[in-house]
Amino acid sequence: MSLFKGAGVAIVTPFDAENKINFPKLKELIDWQIAEKTDAIIICGTTGEAPTLRDDEHMEAIKFAVEAVAGRVPLIAGTGSNDTQHAIEMSMYAESVGADGLLLVTPYYNKATQPGLIRHFTAIADSVSIPAILYSVPSRTGVNIDPDTVLTLSKHPNIQGIKEASGNIAQVVEIARLIPEDFYLYSGNDDMIVPLLSVGGDGVISVLSNIMPRQTHDMVMNYLEGNYAKAVELQLNLKPLINALFCEVNPIPVKTAMNLMGLEVGALRGPLYEMEPKNVERLTQELKAAGLL
Repeated sequence: MSLFKGAGVAIVTPFDAENKINFPKLKELIDWQIAEKTDAIIICGTTGEAPTLRDDEHMEAIKFAVEAVAGRVPLIAGTGSNDTQHAIEMSMYAESVGADGLLLVTPYYNKATQPGLIRHFTAIADSVSIPAILYSVPSRTGVNIDPDTVLTLSKHPNIQGIKEASGNIAQVVEIARLIPEDFYLYSGNDDMIVPLLSVGGDGVISVLSNIMPRQTHDMVMNYLEGNYAKAVELQLNLKPLINALFCEVNPIPVKTAMNLMGLEVGALRGPLYEMEPKNVERLTQELKAAGLL
């Protein structure tokens, strides 16, 4: 039980009134997610505001999540960095405390060439014995993982999947064409879950799952079990809410939604800031339409 098929939640990091990690709330969210059939917990990703977590907080969050999940589903730790050595150290720590897998974002700001990406990810994967999921999100990092690079990296025994969030369906199809059958392909975009599944994908690492875990799980599982019409229906019906969840930079809307729903996940850490009032109104309307308010 290292990686997963289905819907994994890119879980938010709840903060308390002093802007510290609210660990009791995090435990509550993890228990709720698992009860609602979420297939994996991904801690300290983009949605978890990892860039604003100090190393000690990041490490404590991973260790706490491993203990809270307690082997019920895979626990995937976000340990990527734009510093190869730092990513190695964080990845080794995550393995040492029991994480089932790693999520490794492409280096941001300093970026990298495709050969540089191969060296970067290979060095991290060489340092651990648990599986790693590549994370390609060029809109945030400024660098794409090209399909041929994914193919090369897929040959490493510890690199076993990719979260593809380029938004480029043609690229997704090319990756699906190239990768071996046992290499996991996850959507990084909630509005492209079914399209990615249709070319052989295995699931999603989802923002939507923070507020609709069972429906997101059901969308994926209906497709994987051959109930394509139901999966498509869920994808299309949830599209307006998904759009609202990304009308401002993630995770601003999803944390706002969770607070509106009474989940009390706290504020955002700077430089993220509260939503514009007009966007809060739009999000509120979609939450009501989805029966969440």
